[in-house]
Amino acid sequence: MITIIKNANVFAPHSMGLNNIVVAASKIIYVGKSLPTIDLPSTVIDAEGAMVTPGFIDSHTHLTGGGGEAGFSTRVPPVPLSKFTSAGVTTAVGLLGTDDVTRNTESMVAQVYALREEGFSAYCYTGGYHLPPTTLTGSVQSDIVFIEPVIGVGELAISDHRSSQPTLNELLKVASQAHVARLMTGKAGMLHLHLGDGERGLSLVREALEQAEIPPRTYNPTHINRQRFLFEEACELAKQGCWVDVTAFETGEEGYEPPEALLRYMNQDLPQDKLTISSDGGGCLPDFNADGSLRKMDFAASQSMTDVFYQLVDNGEKVETFLPFFTLNVAQLMNFHHKGRIVEGADADLIIFDKHNRIEHVMALGHLHVKHKQQVIKGTFE
Repeated sequence: MITIIKNANVFAPHSMGLNNIVVAASKIIYVGKSLPTIDLPSTVIDAEGAMVTPGFIDSHTHLTGGGGEAGFSTRVPPVPLSKFTSAGVTTAVGLLGTDDVTRNTESMVAQVYALREEGFSAYCYTGGYHLPPTTLTGSVQSDIVFIEPVIGVGELAISDHRSSQPTLNELLKVASQAHVARLMTGKAGMLHLHLGDGERGLSLVREALEQAEIPPRTYNPTHINRQRFLFEEACELAKQGCWVDVTAFETGEEGYEPPEALLRYMNQDLPQDKLTISSDGGGCLPDFNADGSLRKMDFAASQSMTDVFYQLVDNGEKVETFLPFFTLNVAQLMNFHHKGRIVEGADADLIIFDKHNRIEHVMALGHLHVKHKQQVIKGTFE
């Protein structure tokens, strides 16, 4: 199966101008100015000068569904394949949140394998909000070492009334297992940290960096834009070598909306390779009263991340400056060596946009899942 994408304005994620791309099976085998002659049956897509980017990598998704914070009926169902690919997401990393009791690592790994069977790149974390972490083999370290799709641990909750209120020593023990597993396997081996609205913010991570030898890249805080003070703290951690993650949800007056958060980071003297954005897709977006009771709830989707991309494009921002937050930076954090770039030998995960910079086609592992804005590959039960 060969696909030729011609007249593509390639962002790889750096700007390459007009190029032609050849895909064979699941890989990109050619990127160049000339159009090669191929004496084999092939499909030709004329991008007509429109933008082509790597597929987005959503590093924070509740593949098995989130929620459950207002009773069993509020448990969100598993996220189907099309919710990812219709948004241009070609790789997703699943995790457990508040509910790591009725949901577990076993069901998460099973959902990862299900999505893979449907032609999608999926991975996951072990653990969840609480300590001791829910695991499949009995420890965080052995889950990462022995279970191929498991790349790290998370989302462990800190500064949140729903957390286990972990101490510094407890945090360090989990982080050390993740770090050693990374050394053993070459996986990401990071501790993905959920941040709540608590005033302690990222103080626990700062203490960990000051008092232990575990490298900064092990700690990966998310939801950093939910509070303005959290964002500023996270920027300081990025200077020390932590990857930090903006979530594509509405924050209200207390935080920074996702496009603003990305622009604030871009316009500071900060390491531009240490910021990512994710959707929290499949997860609930609860609003709590001061006493901890639920006031209202919404649910997230990968499309929210894509909408942030659209806003930045429409704003006239340079694509090559913010595209890495959706692609290459995530791939580097996750040690996904064949993703996040348009280069020979990379996985054929591509988004082809229309002349208005909206998604026209989505290719995952060499197969068109979205063609002319129509979903042509769906999940088994869709």
